[in-house]
Amino acid sequence: MKNDIKQTSPKFDNYLKTAKGEDRAYVDMTTLETLWINTGTLCNIECANCYIESSPKNDRLVYMTYEEVKTYLDEIRDEEMGTREIGITGGEPFMNRDIIKIMTECLGRGFNLIVLTNAMRPMMRFTEQLLELNATYKETLTMRISVDHFNPEMHEEERGKKTWEPMLKGLTWLSDNDFTIDIAGRTRWGEDEQDLRVGYQALFQENNIKLDAFDKKILVLFPEMDEGQEVPEITTDCWDILNVQPKDIMCANSRMVVKRKGAEKPAVIACTLLPYEEEFEFEETLKESTKRVYLNHSHCSKFCVLGGGACSVKE
Repeated sequence: MKNDIKQTSPKFDNYLKTAKGEDRAYVDMTTLETLWINTGTLCNIECANCYIESSPKNDRLVYMTYEEVKTYLDEIRDEEMGTREIGITGGEPFMNRDIIKIMTECLGRGFNLIVLTNAMRPMMRFTEQLLELNATYKETLTMRISVDHFNPEMHEEERGKKTWEPMLKGLTWLSDNDFTIDIAGRTRWGEDEQDLRVGYQALFQENNIKLDAFDKKILVLFPEMDEGQEVPEITTDCWDILNVQPKDIMCANSRMVVKRKGAEKPAVIACTLLPYEEEFEFEETLKESTKRVYLNHSHCSKFCVLGGGACSVKE
């Protein structure tokens, strides 16, 4: 990870100090509870506000192979890291040809596995294999489906035209076949959380989807991440002021593995939200990724500290 202090004054420009010269907040890793694996940035759709800029053309992060994933699972075992959960994200994970092998390996080793998907055509190509996995590993497999809003027009405002029906078909199929599901929604339209949950519950009931929108573990409403939006920097004094603990921030207990286009090997990064920021990149092994993380990005403030966001399955 780069530790150089930048010499300019705007927010998030100095690794250790805020623009006002205060000590920037940091997070020390406690344990690697969750390892995220980015299977590649290619996606079948292009969302308006995708933090990772996934699209049918973006291959800045290339497909992670089964053998590369296996190397990290071996390291978790050999170093006795105690990791309990593997998260798979993209892009759209089901565009990676090794996805079923990767899922099977993770589940076969006893990890809880959460797979983030838009539930559209790429996922539906694997219905037979997914049914087999769910039959064997139902207690440890969770499918997280992106449903940006309960209103089809607003969902498609984010995801593009003709994305609602394929998503709903995939979500309904998962529910009908008794998969463990949670939903990733957005708060980008500024609505009251209770109103959002009421709307999602109506959607679930209308389509006989067996989910409880009032359960915050099942419907996760993520704060919007806009790098152009003004957000405060987090200082070391903010922890007490905000009544937030560093140990509860995502980078205290998780890392993500990515493979950059043209790279010989994958690399470990601090956060699922910052795949392109060199400042948040470690070396290639998990053991080397346990270093302190300074919250030197607007996403750290908006999503993690102020928004209370976390990508793993919350207990």
